[in-house]
Amino acid sequence: MDEKSCTIYTGEKFTLEWYYEEWYYDKFGKSVAKEFYQNTSTELQKKFLVLARRMGDFGRIFDKTKFRNEEDGIYAFNPQPDRYLAFFAIGKK
Repeated sequence: MDEKSCTIYTGEKFTLEWYYEEWYYDKFGKSVAKEFYQNTSTELQKKFLVLARRMGDFGRIFDKTKFRNEEDGIYAFNPQPDRYLAFFAIGKK
């Protein structure tokens, strides 16, 4: 994952990004979720990337303890103990 890139992983089914266009930047041009991830341990980063790769490659994660529908178009990756909110966007992102 490139430090300046918004792309987390590009798989056969989906491309996962930290934000979609400029909507997920704060007023300083930073992605809060990406910064949170970067400040976690290597072990926790690996847990998240395993889930991101699974979603990108297969398009689904059946284990609801790892990925679940939170309602109203909001989903969550749950690489314990963390939780990352997710949204599906146009163009398999």
